[in-house]
Amino acid sequence: MRSIAVAGTGLAGLQVVTALRAGGYTGTITMVGAEPHRPYDRPPLSKAVLLGEADDSTLAADWDALDVELRLECRATGLRGGDARSGGVLDTELGEVEFDQLVLACGALPVTLPGTERYEHVRTLRTIDDAHRLRAAFRDRPRVVIVGAGWIGAEVATAAARAGCQVHVIEALPAPLAGALPDEIGQLTAAWYEQAGIELTLGTRVLAVDETSVVLSDGRVIGADLVVVGIGVRPATDWLSGSGLARDAAGAVLTDAQLRTTMPSVYAVGDCAAWHSRRYGIRLHVEHWDVALHAPSVVAANLLGAEQPYDPVPYFWSEQFGRMVQYAGHHPAGERIVFRGDPSAGAPTGAPAGADPDGWTVCWLAGDRLVAVLAVNRPRDLTQGRRVMFNDLQIDPDRLADPAVSIKDATS
Repeated sequence: MRSIAVAGTGLAGLQVVTALRAGGYTGTITMVGAEPHRPYDRPPLSKAVLLGEADDSTLAADWDALDVELRLECRATGLRGGDARSGGVLDTELGEVEFDQLVLACGALPVTLPGTERYEHVRTLRTIDDAHRLRAAFRDRPRVVIVGAGWIGAEVATAAARAGCQVHVIEALPAPLAGALPDEIGQLTAAWYEQAGIELTLGTRVLAVDETSVVLSDGRVIGADLVVVGIGVRPATDWLSGSGLARDAAGAVLTDAQLRTTMPSVYAVGDCAAWHSRRYGIRLHVEHWDVALHAPSVVAANLLGAEQPYDPVPYFWSEQFGRMVQYAGHHPAGERIVFRGDPSAGAPTGAPAGADPDGWTVCWLAGDRLVAVLAVNRPRDLTQGRRVMFNDLQIDPDRLADPAVSIKDATS
């Protein structure tokens, strides 16, 4: 009987198992994960859980029906023999797991500030336990310094300010979200911080942290009772060193369009994987929930004998400062930008239903093709734009620029 091992007990790992059983796989499945918790959803951690609107995000699963050997608090430590089609061995802290096929769904770990490991008041947000500890700390209304104005930094700042904390966000780059979006677009969100009563410092690095303060590259020393580091994540793949499995410079496991790694019996999915995108002709590494939700069905199909590519229009969202911010596509492929609505004004008269008074959308075009959409409080623009991109439809830039015209009606 065949055996499949899954390294990772997050959403991606659970989705692989669910899709395998739904596809008729009757062999053994072993899941191993470092955390003590059954699979849970991560997006609510920086939203509902941190805001106190939920305590748990455990994913619903019929474990009896899935018939999985679930090994929690069982960290993977090595991989042997995955280059053979006959399978190999996954080494863990609790012993060996032999497999015919292996799925790497081991996720990512937060990047930390060097030298801060010894400070209890310096935190990151990645796990459910992290979220509970941060939420408890916010109740004392401390002076909070958040390092990083990316997606996580903005969401943590939202929760801290709502809890009544004094919040200061430090970003080394020239604009919020600058690691994910062009500076001129990220800069459009800077005013949101002031409106929320949060101090934002841009273009400034954190040089040092001690028990009571943060030292900045501009010479200032900022008092801090709590420091939250939100400067990104890195693939949790260090344990694969020496296995022979190909990874990129950041540590992401390299896969083909079928999510197969350089070892024929090993696949990779989710935050730890960088896959070849046929749509964009490049390799993509997208560390967002939508990939962990949908890519596993492709892995499962291919484990069961298909040759199915994974070729999505990437999508993610953030809830910050009372706004829903949604993004789809790949903006580096764009040649020009078209705005729908004025980011400094609000939705103009005649805006389509679903638009918010503060809503606006940025569209990136390559010729007559839409390649990316950033929608702020305009969910219909996001949904329609994503569909247009998926179907590779031509679009009229002039009609697209009119927010009274729906994106689907701007296609030709």
